[in-house]
Amino acid sequence: MDPLTTGALGLALMFALILVRVPIGIAMGMAGFIGYAVLGGVKPALSILVSEPAGIIANYEFAVIPLFLLMGSFATAGGLSAEIYRLAHAFVGHRRGGLAIATMGGCALFGAVCGSSPATAATFGRVALPQMLDRGYAPSFATGCIAAGGTLGALVPPSIIMIIYAVLAQVSILDVFVAAVIPAIIAVVFHAIAITIYTRLVPGAGPAGPRTGWPERSRVLRDSWAVIVLLVSVIGGIYGGIVTVNEAAAVGACFTLFLAILRRRLTWRSLLQALGETAANTAVIYLIIFGASIFAYFFTISGAPQVLVATIGGLDVPPLVIIFALLVMYLVLGSVFETVSAMLITLPFVLPLVVSLGYDPVWWAIVNIVVIELGMITPPIGLNVFVLKGVAGNIPLSTIFRGVSIFVASDILRLILLAVFPVLSLYLLGL
Repeated sequence: MDPLTTGALGLALMFALILVRVPIGIAMGMAGFIGYAVLGGVKPALSILVSEPAGIIANYEFAVIPLFLLMGSFATAGGLSAEIYRLAHAFVGHRRGGLAIATMGGCALFGAVCGSSPATAATFGRVALPQMLDRGYAPSFATGCIAAGGTLGALVPPSIIMIIYAVLAQVSILDVFVAAVIPAIIAVVFHAIAITIYTRLVPGAGPAGPRTGWPERSRVLRDSWAVIVLLVSVIGGIYGGIVTVNEAAAVGACFTLFLAILRRRLTWRSLLQALGETAANTAVIYLIIFGASIFAYFFTISGAPQVLVATIGGLDVPPLVIIFALLVMYLVLGSVFETVSAMLITLPFVLPLVVSLGYDPVWWAIVNIVVIELGMITPPIGLNVFVLKGVAGNIPLSTIFRGVSIFVASDILRLILLAVFPVLSLYLLGL
């Protein structure tokens, strides 16, 4: 059997298991184990089934995942999400659509603390949505803004998905973080422009709020000291070379825990809940990584990546055409799978192809995250939309999808820009 057929059968088995509701991590692991057993023998397959998870658990770089998840849980318990929102609202809430821009800014800042797209959407669905509706914002515009803002959680460093990509692709975590800075700024700016244009065309969708005076802004700024200290200590520490990524995650987790205790918001119940959420989310992420690693072993020995690279490399089309074909594929995957799963399912065969076309794997990390996150707000599934539906209650899904349409258009334009001009992601690395 030729390598491409072997690889395709492995992928078909994996997707068949996913369709019958086998968890994604287990489906990838089972497909990889069976494929490896057929090609290399049962004993080598059993050896990989034991050694690969043990190696991942022992990998020091993966320890950052539970630490950042714990930091996000303690930050939520300590009330940082509400402070971030108040800070953004105090400075731009008086403009038409200002509350929506404040929500976007709040999502970006909270994403830097939390590192999860669905968690950011759910948090601001509880924090910002009631205030937006009370101030006369159209339900479609308000929910669409929050669902789209949630996607910033994965792009603003530090991000869990960036860490996973960097470790598996064997590139520097810090390089990926640095490469994400300009794209993250572009994302916030493009969303703000989309909000401004839409509220000019439909003034009733986002009415202006009362202006906050400078004395009040100063007070809000003082009250938000914890947010500023956290961002400076974590992000500033990483970029300044003062601490490693793992150390920054540990510092952030300890600081948010201390803050929640200091504010007397951490009860035994909330502490156990935070620890339980962190443990559950860490287990899910590790299970997906285990499965992806085992599947990657099978896919590699099948020879499919090498044949795929040689076949596509021999096509008489520009490399950018192939990149855009991959982006269309990821738009579909992103609407069905959450970010980690969509990336890890495809990484074994897509990354070698992208590198063979002459593109930087760090650049691909940013483009990959952007396109998958875009899929999380597009029909027919759009994970962030469903998360927000669970928070918003009686607002129909069709209303939320209608609201995200303007942000989908903005994100497609941003994606094209990042794909055509890799320098936007790699410029800071060149410095």
